[in-house]
Amino acid sequence: MQERANVEYKAIVYQESMLGSLFLAGAKVDPVKFSAFLNKNAQNGWRVVTMEKDIRRMLLFFKREAYVVLMEREK
Repeated sequence: MQERANVEYKAIVYQESMLGSLFLAGAKVDPVKFSAFLNKNAQNGWRVVTMEKDIRRMLLFFKREAYVVLMEREK
């Protein structure tokens, strides 16, 4: 089994702004912005290990899409 002692992790919740949800009654994650977010982290050495889609409720009637992203990089 491979030794993973020199690896650090971070968990990020990526979601669109609340305004999109209010005006559109539900906001989906913009793939262009999400790709830019992932690429920016990749430039800093982070690699996506896994992600999970989540629908978050806000202000009782509105929903917005979010992703919980787990990333790792070498220390």
